[in-house]
Amino acid sequence: MSKKVILAIASCAVAVLVAGVALSAESVKYTIHYPAGYRNWAHVKSMVIQKGHPLFETFGGIHHVYANSRALEAMKTGTPYPNGSILVFDLLEAKSENNAVTEGPRKMLYVMQKGATKFAVTGGWGFGGFKDDSKERAEIDPVKACFACHEEKKKNDYVFTNYR
Repeated sequence: MSKKVILAIASCAVAVLVAGVALSAESVKYTIHYPAGYRNWAHVKSMVIQKGHPLFETFGGIHHVYANSRALEAMKTGTPYPNGSILVFDLLEAKSENNAVTEGPRKMLYVMQKGATKFAVTGGWGFGGFKDDSKERAEIDPVKACFACHEEKKKNDYVFTNYR
C-alpha cells in the first residue's frame, strides 16, 4: 500500500475514535449492578435534606451513604479510590412523627462504582440508580444527571462524602 492510502486509513480511524468519544460523552450508556449486601458495608454518613434546600425536589429526604471495603480504605487514608470502589447513596422519604424524623419508604438507591477505564468519560466513576425498594433500574443520564454535579468535587476524586 502507498503511504497516502495508509495515512488516509489512519486518519479515518482517528476520526471515528474521536467521534465515538465525543458521542459517548453525550450519551454514555453502561450498566451498574445492584449492590447486593450494601447495608453490611461501612455506613459513612447520614443527612436530611429538607424543604427550602436547593436540591430538595430531587434529593429531599434522609440520606445514608455506604462504602465497600475498597472505598472505605481510600476514604480513611485519603488515597485515590481504586477500581472496584463502590459508594451507595440510599435516599429515603423523611417522615415526621411525634417530634422525630423517621425513615419512610425508599425513594431511590444511587450507586457510584470506580472503574477508571470503563467509566473514563465520567471521571472514572460509573453512576446508576434503582427505583424504590426494587432492583429495577432507573433511567439516569450519568453525564447530565450525575457527573455534572460531581465534577465540582474533582479534587476529592468526584466524591462528596468524606470519612469522619
